[in-house]
Amino acid sequence: MKLYVKFMVSTRCKMVVKEELKKLGLHYVFVNLGEIEIMEELTSSEREILQIALQKSGLLLMNDKKAILIEKIKNVIVEMVHYSNEPLKTNFSTFLAEKLQHDYTYLSNLFSEVVGTTIEHFIIAHKIERVKELIVYDELNFTEISYLLNYSSVGHLSNQFKKVTGLTPSHFKKLKQKRLTGLEEV
Repeated sequence: MKLYVKFMVSTRCKMVVKEELKKLGLHYVFVNLGEIEIMEELTSSEREILQIALQKSGLLLMNDKKAILIEKIKNVIVEMVHYSNEPLKTNFSTFLAEKLQHDYTYLSNLFSEVVGTTIEHFIIAHKIERVKELIVYDELNFTEISYLLNYSSVGHLSNQFKKVTGLTPSHFKKLKQKRLTGLEEV
């Protein structure tokens, strides 16, 4: 039986779900971001118990097909931006349409209608958060970061970063270094 979970966006969320399933004596085939497959068929009371258990961790079982599709879109984006170490070989609209087996225009219109922002803006927001994370880790230079996140150039990354944050990536990195230096002196 497949179940869909809202707000399940990290490895930690997956661990929480696995633990709750274990506590309830349910056996899973897989637990992915936003999606679970369990071996058992749940009764409505078992589903309610699982729902309550997940809600304690800020997660929510979903029933509505459109809400499930929106969550799948978000999870594909989060997975691609935050957990993939390989750049996309195709453009994102094609990737998303193939992955979710829906026309991209339909996905885009549904997402905008329900979420109130475009898929493109959602991707940009997540990419900028990933850039910040990579700058803080200081393991990759800006060229490597731009390649990893599928930017056409460091200039494109810098322009988008500045548009979203108000800072250049270099200035953001300097602020981080100043803050760390300040903490070391305390």
